[in-house]
Amino acid sequence: MRNPIIAALDVPTAEVALKLAEQIAPAVGAFKIGSELFTSAGPDIVRRIRERDALVFLDLKFHDIPNTVANAVAAATRLDVQMLTIHTSGGLEMVRAAEASAQQSAKVGGLAAPLVLGVTVLTSSSGSTLAEIGCEPDVVAQVERLARLAVKAGLRGLVCSPLEVVGLRQLLSSS
Repeated sequence: MRNPIIAALDVPTAEVALKLAEQIAPAVGAFKIGSELFTSAGPDIVRRIRERDALVFLDLKFHDIPNTVANAVAAATRLDVQMLTIHTSGGLEMVRAAEASAQQSAKVGGLAAPLVLGVTVLTSSSGSTLAEIGCEPDVVAQVERLARLAVKAGLRGLVCSPLEVVGLRQLLSSS
């Protein structure tokens, strides 16, 4: 990416998003489209941002059965997004299916494969949140476990808290 700044279009409508994108486009390298905007504006908002030669980070955090996630990733790849997110807590098979789908769909469509980014533990989750859903309540241990799984599955990137960067870099560089 020529400019590493990604601006979040965390707004409720396509009209507001497009106006904001037009205003800040010269200063950013890409735009993040998350759940709120994608739900209100649909895939068309991705197309409209891409028509402006802007890069798109589709942050929908896919998490479902492997086939469903693979199909969602294929659809996102056909929209020509440059990055997208999945939850690594979906397991090894789901994560592998997502990466394989991105690669295959890009090849078939003559596109560059998007960077599939693994989300480990949401920053809003605490030890008690993890315990509520049946996980070990050690957030750091869970982040590390899911980061290793992402690497094993072939993902090329992770989304993490700034507090986790140094530890994950050390952990994953020794893997």
